[in-house]
Amino acid sequence: MSGGYYTSGEFARKAKVTIRTIRFYDKQGILKPSKVSEAGYRLYTDEDFGRLQRILCLKYLGFSLEEIMALTIHEGREDMTHSLKLQKELIRKRIRHLEMMERTLDDTARMAEASGAIDWNDILNLIHITNMEHAVVEQYKNSVNINARIQLHRRFSRNPVPWFSWIAGQIPFEQMERVLEVGCGNGQLWQQVPIDMIKDKEIYVTDISSGMVEDAAEILKKSGRTELIFQTEDCQKLSYGDQMFDGVIANHVLFYVKDIYQALEEIRRVLKNGGGFYCSAYGKEHMREITLLVQEFDPRIALSDVALYELFGLENGQGILEKVFQKVEKVMYEDYLLVDQAEPLLDYIMSCHGNQGEILGNRQKEFKRFLERKIEEKGGIRITKMAGMFVCGT
Repeated sequence: MSGGYYTSGEFARKAKVTIRTIRFYDKQGILKPSKVSEAGYRLYTDEDFGRLQRILCLKYLGFSLEEIMALTIHEGREDMTHSLKLQKELIRKRIRHLEMMERTLDDTARMAEASGAIDWNDILNLIHITNMEHAVVEQYKNSVNINARIQLHRRFSRNPVPWFSWIAGQIPFEQMERVLEVGCGNGQLWQQVPIDMIKDKEIYVTDISSGMVEDAAEILKKSGRTELIFQTEDCQKLSYGDQMFDGVIANHVLFYVKDIYQALEEIRRVLKNGGGFYCSAYGKEHMREITLLVQEFDPRIALSDVALYELFGLENGQGILEKVFQKVEKVMYEDYLLVDQAEPLLDYIMSCHGNQGEILGNRQKEFKRFLERKIEEKGGIRITKMAGMFVCGT
């Protein structure tokens, strides 16, 4: 080691991997050297060991090279700590999944030995359980992506009242006894609602993804939110009875629903007469500077396959909601971002649902330098936020 750097050979020996492995990750753009010397030597730092650890863990857990590339951008100390926690949770989920497979295999084998025949329904059940592994991996990716998006807003928003706190302030919890949230994600909203505000109330925290519900339950129970009720629910087909809730909340959810009107009818069904529906959405100008940045770097990049605000947004949401609810009021959240660091902006961009992972690929460091130049030229990048909430009455 010289001057805080390791050569490729030193780095490989210290990490106990082959130099061929290091060169392969370099070629694929997954683990580029921190520096290339004038003589052409590829040089690595201690921070690169943390990145390599994450790569090897994700590889062991079955991620593809493309997935690993998209998930190994974070390099800071705080992000590495978050990464280790996510890896630990992913391993715990995989252990539970493998234990379930083991029990099912044992049960199937015992039934086959006892009857002398195989019940093909048991085999189909095994296939289903095996396919659940994909859902575990997808849940990890979702957790990484959600964290990247939340962190950008949390660190660089100019409104002193955070988004989730603002949402909580729009909802009259004191007038409610039973509340439903659809599409809870990782439960961020309920970390911002004061415990006293929802004390002695029934709060149902739901999502169509069972993995998200599990994550939300774990996060919120650790923070003392033991009064919440966690359930897996599809808002297009809710299992609850008619007029059961005083309020229903949908935070940035409706544009993901396949049949919005079916979901709205279900929400209206479970709402009491006089109850309220509180749903948030984006407008077409939301985060537009990020789109302009990526397309300036490479015009082929599209951060989303579909413009979500066209499905349900601040511009068309009122008309959609008025077909189901009698009163609809739009309330705007005034805010913008002022981003003066390239890395969290890169994290956000790579967390989007478009083709940026494929196009940027091994150009991520080049793109990061591009972002750094833009930030330096402008003294920070101002990013428009256009978000708000529709308050609907029955």
